[in-house]
Amino acid sequence: MTLTTWYFEMRDRTELAAARAPAERVDLVRAEMPSPAFSRFLYTTVGGEWNWTDRLPWTEAQWREYLERPGVETWVGYVRGTPAGFAELDGTSPGEVELAYFGLLPGFIGRGIGGHLLSEGIARAWTLSERWPGLEAPQRVWGHTCTDDSPVALGNYQKRGFKVYKTEES
Repeated sequence: MTLTTWYFEMRDRTELAAARAPAERVDLVRAEMPSPAFSRFLYTTVGGEWNWTDRLPWTEAQWREYLERPGVETWVGYVRGTPAGFAELDGTSPGEVELAYFGLLPGFIGRGIGGHLLSEGIARAWTLSERWPGLEAPQRVWGHTCTDDSPVALGNYQKRGFKVYKTEES
């Protein structure tokens, strides 16, 4: 089966088309203390349904090394104290922030939370350098998704204002 990967970007924060707020309150909180166990939980729980495998072999030390890099942030959406989804930002490349991972935990899919959480994550990407003195302000926020991901993923990214700049098939 052919795997299609779409790379998308936003070149200006004014391009962000925020989704409407969901019916239930979602609190977005930055996980400021690197926690390999918590990040692995988010990655495996969200990505389990979508064939996320690249980080499965990571050791605790590899997770910690990644999470402690200046400019890496994990933002978690909570509904009534329960993790509902996350956005992982990687601002370690000068002038850009990668939306490295984004997704919802299975029990929160289809509840109108995804667009809102993505909007809030993108907004945090544009302000990442304000929290990390010495990092260059982003000129671009980017990410990628593929046919192994949720069938609504690409549409959600495009509705938020991202433009596809490259497509690959393998």
